Amino acid sequence: QVQVLESGGGLVQPGGSLRLSCAASESGFAISTMGWYRQAPGKQRELVASITRGGSKNYGDSVKGRFLISRDNAKNTVYLQMNSLKPEDTAVYYCNAMDYSGGDFWGQGTQVTVSS
Repeated sequence: QVQVLESGGGLVQPGGSLRLSCAASESGFAISTMGWYRQAPGKQRELVASITRGGSKNYGDSVKGRFLISRDNAKNTVYLQMNSLKPEDTAVYYCNAMDYSGGDFWGQGTQVTVSS
């Protein structure tokens, strides 16, 4: 069973920045794609950004140009640098890790609140 652990959420003012981190443990199979999703109250969970083991990145339209995803394969860790934050970025952010057996694992989530 892969364990996924997020950190780095909190309260930030509009226009500010936050960096989220997520570490995944391996369990027999290497970690392939890692990513971040978010869910705001009353809304569906949506993709924020994802990155493959080879470094290919995918971003949700609402965060393009503001957020940057990166990863350290040796540490099975993914980072999300969030800049120019807006109140509409407020949500619970979830880390996702997939392994090469087809396993799909989620963290518990970390709250990000953008408010003055």
